Amino acid sequence: MTEIVYDDLPDGLLTTLTYGLSLAEHPEWQHGSPELCLSVNSTNVIWAHAVGFLAEQLRGTCPFSYGSTINFGERIVPESEMTAFCVFAPLVLDRADYLGIDVGVPGHEGHDVINIQGMYPIHEVERQFIVGVHVNVPSHVRMNVPTS
Repeated sequence: MTEIVYDDLPDGLLTTLTYGLSLAEHPEWQHGSPELCLSVNSTNVIWAHAVGFLAEQLRGTCPFSYGSTINFGERIVPESEMTAFCVFAPLVLDRADYLGIDVGVPGHEGHDVINIQGMYPIHEVERQFIVGVHVNVPSHVRMNVPTS
């Protein structure tokens, strides 16, 4: 899994994108495969590594669909009490820049489509609330990630 990290882009944010998640397959990926994007007000690159770790550990098993929550199982970074992520639209990209990105070679358009999914760090109590509100989200979407 590759993590592409931008420091101070946009201003004041650490932004990371994954590459490699979309190379896997998942039955729910009917309109494109995801890559992940995280933007946080921090200089700690561990945030980027956490997203890369999740992409690597969960590729092919987690759909990374909007509303999915992923329990990291411990503090994501030492200075934050956040222990989970919620998936939604990316914070720093316009819709045209994160949905339906065709990366197919000429003559093979439409077969390799990527959708960039935003990852939002959240507290455990927020994860529990989201899980409770989204009773229609299948249990396999509410992933717990082994961190050891």
